[in-house]
Parts: sequence; structure tokens; C-alpha cells
Amino acid sequence: MNSYRIGILGGDGIGPEVVAEGLKAVEASGVEIEQVPYDLGAGRWLRDGTVLPDSVLEEWRSLDALYVGAVGTPEVTPGLLERGLLLRMRFELDLFVNLRPFHAPERSIDIQVVRENTEGPYVGEGGILRKGTPHEVATQGSVNTRMGVERCVRFAFDLAARRERNHVTLVHKTNIMPFSGDLWQRAFDEVAVEYPQSETAYNHVDAACIYFVNSPERYDVIVTDNLFGDILTDLGGAVAGGIGKAASANLNPARTGPSMFEPVHGSAPDIAGRGIADPTAAILSAAMMLEFLGEPDAAGSIASACYAVGDRVSGTVAIGDAIAESIAG
Repeated sequence: MNSYRIGILGGDGIGPEVVAEGLKAVEASGVEIEQVPYDLGAGRWLRDGTVLPDSVLEEWRSLDALYVGAVGTPEVTPGLLERGLLLRMRFELDLFVNLRPFHAPERSIDIQVVRENTEGPYVGEGGILRKGTPHEVATQGSVNTRMGVERCVRFAFDLAARRERNHVTLVHKTNIMPFSGDLWQRAFDEVAVEYPQSETAYNHVDAACIYFVNSPERYDVIVTDNLFGDILTDLGGAVAGGIGKAASANLNPARTGPSMFEPVHGSAPDIAGRGIADPTAAILSAAMMLEFLGEPDAAGSIASACYAVGDRVSGTVAIGDAIAESIAG
């Protein structure tokens, strides 16, 4: 049996609580992992100002995956950890696909959202002039490269080709964003020619938000840019059972470094330590990690257990225990 070295970042708030339940599920699945813990997040920054040392980033390159709970607290300036830790992880490790699945059989929801993860507005292009004056000007650009867009689109078509419906929808705002939108549309259309069996569609992002609420069953695989994907997938979590069940994978499909797996939700410091956080998203993220590592049977058993337990149990540890028991059979 293979054994994997996994970097563990419990982080802040409910992060350590839900990660513990995810690791419990992995153990129940029978997959052997070596946990390599890292003390990073708001707590660490408040203690000594550390965000992400270069030495730690180099250590990560030798790991098989990274498993993250959540980072951030109200005491830390917004954006400091997001940009200095999470976004730096994505950029430095080339985690160019953010994959977020939404599964709710009772509503016929089975969607995979492929979000471009290293470009768009999140690159940080822009600036402020005459700050604090009546004539202040702020600009924020969206950086899109042909390589970045095309490899994300190609990943989406490859994913759809392995699914029964084999349908890919591009979501953007081409009528208002004629430069980045044009690049995305042309790349999408040109890659689609290589996948003649795949059906395709296009939706403006505002229309996609309506469809997510009114008719989510129309979607199979969605591919979209960084910002639109961030917003759309939070909505997806809400319509598919709540953000506490929304998992995600930050993938380096070329496998030149470790991929990172985390729940979509934040650190929720208001409920930390109360034992009421739903760990399902973190557990499903662990299942995605095992799937990517080449353990599909274990991943499937964890996902099936999550859906079997559903909302029948409450409490962080109780949910984790019920899922682990279901996995063990």
C-alpha cells in the first residue's frame, strides 16, 4: 500500500476542528499518510509576524499534498493572509485549477466548477493615486494570458469527457469585458474543436447566478475565470446544501509540486471551539485529495459516507464519527 506525506495546516478558528475529522475519515479509509504539521495562519502571524517563510515553501515541494482547514481572524488585516499565504501558495506552486464540486441528488445537482486560479484580478495589478484626497483614483486590472486560460479550459474539457453528460459551459461577461472575454471565448471555441463529442454552452455570469438558483440541473462542467469562479462557487455551496458541505481542490495537474485541498468556508471564529461546525466540506476535500493521489476507491468510500450521513447527525465530532463508521462499514 502506498503511503503519502501530507502537509497539514489546521489554521485558525474551526480549521483545526474540521481538519481533525477529515484526517479521521482518511484513517478509516485505510490509506496511510504521514502528517507533516505546519503552524501558519492568523495565530502564528499575531505571535511573531510570520506568514509563509521561503523555507517552508521549499519543504512543501517535496510533499505529496497539502491539506488546509481555514485561516484568518478579525484581528488580522483583511488580505494579509489571503495574499501572503493562500494566494502565494497558488502562484508559487502553480495551482492553476481550483476545482469545486457541488452534489445534491435531491435537486439533481451534479456540477463541477473549474475556476482559473492564478490569474485575473487576483494577480494584484493596479494601484491607487492621490489616496485620501477628493481626487483619489483606484485601478484594478484583470490579467489573463493565453496559456493560463487555455490550460484551464483544456482541463475542463478533459474532466467533462470522463463524465456521462460531457457538457462544458463557459461562464464570463463577454458583452462588458471585450478583451479578457474575447480571449476566454476564443480559447474555449478553439479547444472545443478538439473535443467533438463534448457539448458546449456560454452564459454571462449574472445569468449563471440565476440558473444556479432556478435550474442548476442544466450544468455539468463549468469553466470560468478567477473572480467569477470565486463568487459563483459560494453561491453553488449555498444552493447545494450549504457552505459547510462545499469542498475544493487547488490543483497542479502537471504534478510539478503538491496540490492543496481545503473546504470553501472560512475560519468562522464566532463558533470556534463550540463543537458545532459541520466538517463535511473538509472531509469531502480530503476525499478529493485521495482521488488526486490515485486512491479512487478510498475517495469514493469517503464521499459516499458523507452523502449517506447527510444531515442526520449534528456536532463536529459526531458527524466525523458517523462518517468514519460508515466508511469502515
